[in-house]
Amino acid sequence: MMSTLVMGVVNVTPDSFSDGGLWFSPGAAVAHGLDLLEQGADILDVGGESTRPGAQRPSEEEELRRIIPVIRELSGCGARVSVDTMRGSVAAQAVEAGASIVNDVSGGLADPDMARVVATARVPFVVMHWRGHSDTMQDRASYDDVVADVCRALSERVADLCGRGVGSDQLILDPGFGFAKLAEHNWSLLAHLGAMKSLGFPVLVGTSRKTFLGALGVPEGGVPRLPAQRDVTTAATTVIAGLAGVWGVRVHDVASSIDALRVVAAVEAAR
Repeated sequence: MMSTLVMGVVNVTPDSFSDGGLWFSPGAAVAHGLDLLEQGADILDVGGESTRPGAQRPSEEEELRRIIPVIRELSGCGARVSVDTMRGSVAAQAVEAGASIVNDVSGGLADPDMARVVATARVPFVVMHWRGHSDTMQDRASYDDVVADVCRALSERVADLCGRGVGSDQLILDPGFGFAKLAEHNWSLLAHLGAMKSLGFPVLVGTSRKTFLGALGVPEGGVPRLPAQRDVTTAATTVIAGLAGVWGVRVHDVASSIDALRVVAAVEAAR
């Protein structure tokens, strides 16, 4: 029995680092979401803003135009949908359209109104470690001890959000792989998921197709493998996350992570 949930990514963007433009129309995005459900996804994470390094933000109106029809359709089909947004107003309208989880890569820092929206909606809230928007975040990839620093920052976010009325039982923590992180930071966080879990909250791991995986086996200074060629290494990180007992993994290729978690479940059953 697999206990780690698989969150499938539905990017409704023209410029995502992984699959930008492939499912940009609502119809294509819905079809992709239904395909991920068929592959075994537990949750569909619908986002209308690319957070790849260097990305520029769409307007609020454009973000809503991209995602609301998709969320409405997928939730109407019975899918458990999360909305990937940093805007409180977008989160509120997404919940009205059927989203039951809010996944904010800024952890509520980008929009001061997000905490109120989530507290009012009483839905699970994914709080990611964040140090700024995509156009500047890699300039801030400096840590004394990345594991301790990220845990401390997330603990501060928890205290702030709970002080603003968000229930502690709503919170899910995400260490923010690839966000203001160099490769060595990502590997340290992956090696110490237990420290993240020790904070006492469910943990979401989002390593899927990230650059640090594409750089594996590539000579220094070489070009990383393309995002679509990183699903095997992503599945390997899913095994690590599953063995650590995390709440969920956020992935682009659902089928390979489902298989990876079946391996974890079989090993655990044999202990």
